[in-house]
Parts: sequence; structure tokens; C-alpha cells
Amino acid sequence: MSAFDRYLHALLLRAADEARRDGSPTTDAHHLLLALAADAAPDAAATHPDAAAAVRRLLADAGLDRDGVRAALDREFAHSLHAVGVSPEAHRLPRPTPGVEASRLGASTKLALERSFATARKKDQSAAHLLLGILRAEVGTVPRALALSGINREQLIIRTTELTTNQ
Repeated sequence: MSAFDRYLHALLLRAADEARRDGSPTTDAHHLLLALAADAAPDAAATHPDAAAAVRRLLADAGLDRDGVRAALDREFAHSLHAVGVSPEAHRLPRPTPGVEASRLGASTKLALERSFATARKKDQSAAHLLLGILRAEVGTVPRALALSGINREQLIIRTTELTTNQ
């Protein structure tokens, strides 16, 4: 197993933990983004420290550390509820019940991974390629969350692409 394979495995486990905390039966792209933005799991940091740290710095510089990503996702959730006439402020919504079963990969994560793998040969893959796979989604939770938070997704894509060429 290559260093990137170990990194990806650890990252997907971290994303699955995020999904379980959300009570989600699937690990979606926004869970993968949370995992990328968080301090890397020890296994991930040990196998791909420079690339993972560079991605975390890039995200943090855009205001998207783990807490920033969570806040953006919370804004997107509230906005989506408002779109169907539900006000989270007026209704005390229960917190998600953490799941106990292992989540499976959701469609948005599978597509993000496919986009990521299409950007470079397997031996050249890095955390930045994974981030590109997430950011290049045109629709979905992540692009809505970033837009609602005032994040310039195109600029973030440009900066992430620069990371892939500098690795």
C-alpha cells in the first residue's frame, strides 16, 4: 500500500467519523472536506505530512479550518430549511443522533474521488488533488455552503491547483 493509499484510507475513516457524528448513513463530500480541514488523523499525518498540512493551511487561510467548514455547513443547512419554510431559529431542532454503523460512501464523495483521480496519476496524488475533487463540484452541499459563506470557490480552486503543481 502506497503512502497516498494509507493517507486516503485514514482520511476516509476520519470523514466516516464526521458522518457518524452528523447521524448520516453516508459519507458525503462535505464530510471529506471536514476531514481535510481538521487536524489530520495521526495515521494520515505520518504518511503524507507536507501535502496534508499545505491543504489545511490553504483552507484555514480561506477561513475554512474545521470550525469554519462546520459553520459554513450549518449556514447551508439553515438556508436549505428556510427554502422549504422551516426556521431553525423558531423551532428547536434536535441535534443529530450519532450513528453507530459504519457509513458507506455517498455519491458526492464517489464523484469527488473520481474527479480527484482524474487530475493526476496515482503515484502523484495528494491531499490537494482530493481537495480539487471536492471543490470542482458545480452543485451540492459544498458549493452552496462555500457560496453562502462568501468563499470564492474559483479562487480556492486556483490556489489548490497551484499546490498540486508545487508538490
